[in-house]
Amino acid sequence: MAASTPRVLVVDNHADVADLFREILALKGYIVRCAYDGSEALALAREFHPDTVFLNLALPDVDGFAVAAALREDPVPPHLVALSSLDDEATRARSKAAGFAVHLRKPSSIDAIVEAVAGGHA
Repeated sequence: MAASTPRVLVVDNHADVADLFREILALKGYIVRCAYDGSEALALAREFHPDTVFLNLALPDVDGFAVAAALREDPVPPHLVALSSLDDEATRARSKAAGFAVHLRKPSSIDAIVEAVAGGHA
């Protein structure tokens, strides 16, 4: 791992999914926080300053694409990882166009989750 431990924000309105990601990543040594909607994610990102953000695209209040757009305005934007149950070509293209570096289909393997964080810190 790099000199400083990467900070990861996991955003999913399904608390069980977000909490599972937090447990997996914490076991791998990352500093992890969770938000359960888009508004909470934006507020938490301002104080937590994550290096990587796992972001559900289908959040009920502010969708993941809008949250990503707001996060990309930061002077040092985080590494964005899209989370979606959709894995079709159109959704992947939309997430790439929105600035997501990685698109993970839910559910994902532990290796894919850890690799998505590592990709932002290579």
